[in-house]
Amino acid sequence: MRSDRIKFLVFALVVLLLPLPLSGGYLTNVLIFVGINGVLALGLNLLLGYAGQISLGQAAFFGLGAYGSGVLTTQFGFNPWVAMVVVALCVALFAFALGFPVLRLKGHYLAMATLGVGVIANIAFNETVDLTGGPSGLSGIPNLAIGTLTFDSDLKNYYLVWCFALGMILLSLNLVNSRFGRALRAIHDSEVAARVMGVNARLMKVQVFTLSAVMSAIMGSLYCHVMTFISPTSFGFSFSVEILTMVVIGGLGSVYGSILGALLLTLLPEMLRTFQDYDIIVYGLLLVTMTIYMPGGLVEGIPAFFRLIMPTKKGTEVGNA
Repeated sequence: MRSDRIKFLVFALVVLLLPLPLSGGYLTNVLIFVGINGVLALGLNLLLGYAGQISLGQAAFFGLGAYGSGVLTTQFGFNPWVAMVVVALCVALFAFALGFPVLRLKGHYLAMATLGVGVIANIAFNETVDLTGGPSGLSGIPNLAIGTLTFDSDLKNYYLVWCFALGMILLSLNLVNSRFGRALRAIHDSEVAARVMGVNARLMKVQVFTLSAVMSAIMGSLYCHVMTFISPTSFGFSFSVEILTMVVIGGLGSVYGSILGALLLTLLPEMLRTFQDYDIIVYGLLLVTMTIYMPGGLVEGIPAFFRLIMPTKKGTEVGNA
């Protein structure tokens, strides 16, 4: 536990100092999206990597958070912070009610059911023109503010997003190391065995599904107030697949793996712009290569790579002998 605290403190220190040499601008803006995507991937990883329940509807909850806060602040005059809380509570109730029937399903049936939720949500965002602006999007969303401090620059938004992200990372670390986290891993390994040991598997799956949805909704609310404009294209099926890819590439069942996966898949498209029309081909080849040679994700693959190129002193002595 002490080593976990040290790792988190080092990570938090790096995150807080990272934008200082960048002086705002484009790269800081990209790192804001790393924070948002990292929490989305982390929420899905709690559900998939720890509880073993796949979901293709994360973009729907992300969109509900964004549109919920956007509509309440622009159409009904809510304070943005109050809107965030109201939307988070509404999404929690919705996800909790939805979880009981949906999580009775398993495997590809569960994936199809959550995909259906995502498709329905995206259609609603497009069709409710009077509220959401439809395909044209919703504009005029206010920035978040604390007193006289308004989060209206890249640097301010960076710290806003990453303060939320660090809080959720800390929550997740405590959760996975708790009795609840051990029960989730038991459900992942064998739901029948977990039930025999007295774990209420059905309720726990619903609870982690609800937590994952609320985390996505909170980041959706932040996203809408950071961007001040949202449109349905940001919350489609392809984005749910992208979040799933972040989890797999980063490492299933790893809190920091979720952040690594989000970092790579958020930065990679920006780095590949130099390839112009061939960027999607290079992107696909890199992902396939990583999946083949790093099946455990970046969180296992990076240490294994360094062990390979930097053999231990003991191993070197045996080799010399």
